[in-house]
Amino acid sequence: MHRRLIFPRLIQGFAVWILYAVLGAHPATAACNDPPGPGVDWRQCNFDRYDLEKIDLSGARLDNASFNRAALAGTNFTALEGGRVRFIGANLQDTVFERAQLRYADFSQANLSGASFKDADLANTRLVSANLRGANLTGSRLRGADLFRADLSGATWVDGQRVCAEGSISFCR
Repeated sequence: MHRRLIFPRLIQGFAVWILYAVLGAHPATAACNDPPGPGVDWRQCNFDRYDLEKIDLSGARLDNASFNRAALAGTNFTALEGGRVRFIGANLQDTVFERAQLRYADFSQANLSGASFKDADLANTRLVSANLRGANLTGSRLRGADLFRADLSGATWVDGQRVCAEGSISFCR
């Protein structure tokens, strides 16, 4: 009878230890009140309508974050991790997204004029009605990207050679 009591307690203790090891091994969650800067972890944070112009967010973790209608002109997003990040209607004029991971991001109606997306991963990204006038898309991956009604006038296309003609809407001419 004594053995029967010990065995369930051992299993229970082992289960608690496993839960602690698994849950305790994960890095701390994002702190949305952390100051902006290189490498900041703002996953799942909401910065809708914030003014974050001309700051350095290179290497930031922004997965599932929201920057809808935010002022982000001139901001450096080089090498950011931003799957499913939302920039709907944001001002991103002259921003740098070089080598950024932006799969499934949403830039609908955003001002991306003069932005640089060199070597960025834009797979399955929504760029519906976005202003990409003069943007640099050299080396970017656009597989599955939605460019419906996007203005690509003067944008440098993914091959780095072709510049889209004036009036290029939805596709580069």
